[in-house]
Amino acid sequence: MANNFIVAPSPHMHSVESTRSLMRDVLIALIPALVVSTVVYGLDVLKVTAIAVASCVLIEYLIQKYLIKGPSTIGNLSAVITGVLLAFNLPANIPWWIIVVGALVAIGVGKMTFGGLGRNPFNPALVGRVFLLIAYPVQMTSFPQPTMSKFVDTFSGATPLAAIKAGGDVASVDLMSMFGGVMAGSLGEIAAAALIVGGGYMLWRKVITWHIPVAVLGTMALFAFVVAIFEGGNPALLYELPAFHLLAGGAMLGAIFMATDYVSSPMTPKGMLIYGVGIGAITMIIRLWGAYPEGMSFAILIMNAVTPLINKYVKPRRFGVMSK
Repeated sequence: MANNFIVAPSPHMHSVESTRSLMRDVLIALIPALVVSTVVYGLDVLKVTAIAVASCVLIEYLIQKYLIKGPSTIGNLSAVITGVLLAFNLPANIPWWIIVVGALVAIGVGKMTFGGLGRNPFNPALVGRVFLLIAYPVQMTSFPQPTMSKFVDTFSGATPLAAIKAGGDVASVDLMSMFGGVMAGSLGEIAAAALIVGGGYMLWRKVITWHIPVAVLGTMALFAFVVAIFEGGNPALLYELPAFHLLAGGAMLGAIFMATDYVSSPMTPKGMLIYGVGIGAITMIIRLWGAYPEGMSFAILIMNAVTPLINKYVKPRRFGVMSK
């Protein structure tokens, strides 16, 4: 009788899901936030997003074709996701050439330098965003005021985080307006409600699990609650300060869409919780006592660097190995 045993390397379990289908679900989840941003800031939102996506796709194609000289990878939609997430971290009035520079750094440095999708240790969109924040701080922190007209106004204003950092009072902030997106900020910063809807869709589709978003946002809320207790004074701060920090800045975008990146986040549920707690704590430390009003991008990149250690020390029991 013929030997029907086949010896082959892992993986031995297969799924109907593919990289392209997963990326497509993420794109669908981002649509509500894109719609809200367009309503709030006008058609410039679509221009920024289109430039970012086109630049990321073109740069990845050129690097793959002329430098790496391998098969094209733009069909898996990962470059499109990087472009959209990069756009969501930018103001609606940012010059087009800065978007292209950000895309070059995100794809060229943050992704393709390490070999492409699956090998990059850091979230590419955040690599591009942090580079632009350091290289072009004025353009990256000048935000148009919300407008419901067709075109974005030229008046700029401070984000709620920047206003509080400058000495403002949290009690004076309209939390419902922040939840609905009527405030100054980047494209993905002003769409908390829409981002939550998108996160719910990804949970339903099993694209992500609850561990990282809940760990990040829960840690931020608990951190702010403890700070409010030690602040004393107005008891309303016990809920206003946590709610403010969850709705302000890139908290929702980072926790739901950026920190959950498959490649740069831990593989096990326990590791994801540790990773999420680290991001939440570092974000709040930077927000409250750091030089920048926002800390989510830096926190995620720092914990991206820690991910290999988390994976090494927090891993499931090997199949067939008895626990002691």
